[in-house]
Amino acid sequence: MEKWTQGWLAYRPVKEAGNAQLAGSMKLTGFDREHPIVQNAVSEFCRGIKGMLGISTVLACSGEPGKGVSVERRQEIPAEGYHIQETGGVVNLYASDEAGILYGIFHILRLIAMEEALAGIDAACRPDNPLRMYDHWDNLDGSIERGYSGNSFFFQDNKILVNERTRDYCRLAASVGINGVVINNVNVKEAATWLITERYLGQLGKMAELFAGYGIRLFLSLNFAAPIELGGPDSADPFDGKVTDWWRQKIAQVYEAVPELGGFLVKADSEGRPGPFTYGRTQADGANMLADLVRPYGGIILWRCFVYNCTQDWRDTKTDRARAAYDNFIGTDGDYRDNVILQIKNGPMDFQIREPVSPLFGALQKTNQMLEVQIAQEYTGHQIDVCYLVPMFKEALDFNTCAGCPSRNTCTGDAACCDKRSTVADVVSGRTMHNRNAGLCAVCNTGSDENWTGNDLAGANFYGFGRLAYDTGLTAAEIAEEWIRLALSNDREVVDTVRRILLTSRETYEKYTSPLGIGWMVTPMLHYGPSVDGYEYSRWGTYHRADWQGIGVDRTKQGTGYAQQYANPNASLYDCAETCPEELLLFFHHLPYQYRLRSGKTIIQHIYDSHFEGVEEVEEMIACWKKLAGKVEERTFENVSERFARQLENAREWRDQVNTCFYRKCGIPDEKGRQIY
Repeated sequence: MEKWTQGWLAYRPVKEAGNAQLAGSMKLTGFDREHPIVQNAVSEFCRGIKGMLGISTVLACSGEPGKGVSVERRQEIPAEGYHIQETGGVVNLYASDEAGILYGIFHILRLIAMEEALAGIDAACRPDNPLRMYDHWDNLDGSIERGYSGNSFFFQDNKILVNERTRDYCRLAASVGINGVVINNVNVKEAATWLITERYLGQLGKMAELFAGYGIRLFLSLNFAAPIELGGPDSADPFDGKVTDWWRQKIAQVYEAVPELGGFLVKADSEGRPGPFTYGRTQADGANMLADLVRPYGGIILWRCFVYNCTQDWRDTKTDRARAAYDNFIGTDGDYRDNVILQIKNGPMDFQIREPVSPLFGALQKTNQMLEVQIAQEYTGHQIDVCYLVPMFKEALDFNTCAGCPSRNTCTGDAACCDKRSTVADVVSGRTMHNRNAGLCAVCNTGSDENWTGNDLAGANFYGFGRLAYDTGLTAAEIAEEWIRLALSNDREVVDTVRRILLTSRETYEKYTSPLGIGWMVTPMLHYGPSVDGYEYSRWGTYHRADWQGIGVDRTKQGTGYAQQYANPNASLYDCAETCPEELLLFFHHLPYQYRLRSGKTIIQHIYDSHFEGVEEVEEMIACWKKLAGKVEERTFENVSERFARQLENAREWRDQVNTCFYRKCGIPDEKGRQIY
């Protein structure tokens, strides 16, 4: 018996809702029943129907009449898309490829699990993003960098694991439309460098084959210095012919053993990782060398834009880590091969609870781009504190870069000025550049814990990213409700209560940690719990610049100039304190504690109030959750209750340390007379 849950694919018995007669049989027309993806789709359908409705599915021969589900190939359906239409007691599933069948089957099962009738359904779906990926930061020894859900289920003791848990992971990923997975840490070190050698290629081939059966392409993180570390040339210079020849032979060897491999993810010239800058080359030079070599195999190079000076002098108020990605990549726009994708974090820093959207989106006009987000809660609660992140992802996707405006520097952001709205979603979907080398990826939050994600409620982020990547039109509330009904219960009180907890959780976490966009006041290296000045004098460039008079980083024209990396009207909006969105105010401005917000509160009073409010809201969440005892599975209830207890302790510590620290800095008391130490 498995030692792990089935997440939202538990297929518990549900109310029949008239679906039994529509789901008791299946027939295939135009598809090979022996194709691995088709086999897995049929198997999933049978498993789901048996679990939810208690019916054993009859697999009819092609062309046989009768009610049930009819799967038919229709070439006009977009790739990986499908159309579900009920007519005369038959649920017709149309698709042009096998992946479309798989996604359509999961859609049908999702509706049945949510106790929604299939009768009358007419749903046409297609993916909004060509690439929809999970990036895992798993190490071959079994540890996970920034992992909060146990150990790796891909690796253990420097060995690759391919087993039933691997298959269940594929099922979960495919059910939300994921079609690419990077299995190893971007910080490639020690045994992971050897993944591209004979030592591991056999097992990688087995894993890639299993993934392919669920429409998922396997990707590997690559060590740019591999030639040096694996006994090749004593250089990694992309312009060195010996280096290029070494990579050509190595990549040929990899693809011979793992023909399904999607390509490689590279982190270069950042946080101690080697890269082309070491040899006086550009990022494009390094990416293109690898891209040319994987092109014959249909491979893609995912090149991270997380490149910055991590030895910054805290005394230097002009050097700004937020500027780094733009400064390092804007000059090479258009220099990259068409099978290179620049992987850009949603914000310019590092997955904080609140950041502006990276100005690289939209500024890059001639380069493939992918949005990178983090569902592993590195800075947002370690999957102890509940923090539903889909609203953050939606905000990033909806951000208007004004990239399509013909008058970029004078744009006012209205329809009369712009010829089109160029949102981040437009850019990373490939619509802006009319290409399929684009998409979304997320640093994943899974591990070997029984429930996959440490906190059961963190499963909403795992599920939610995939659904959003496939269909960016879904709202955060719609995704939350789906996950609750699939993973927890269809009970209305459970759905309403947990949805309310999830949808308010990000703002609650922000209130008791770092409101107004200041960020970073976390315990160094661990990144959980408060340490107001922990990073203030460090080399990492993560400062709040607070003194006895004020707080915030001046990123205006007079400061670091970061705000001017945006097109107008965003540049002008951010550059002025009076127009800057207040949730980002201290990200862009250094202001006095007595500066008044639009609410009439001073900044210091807002700091005090928000931290007290955050703790109160956690207490309210706990009270609401306690009312669900007996309405959700006991294991889930106890898991979440235990995490809530730790979250409350954490919130109180944040409140008291932050409020006390800033009271001692400025000497301005709380207007409400609450206890500050």
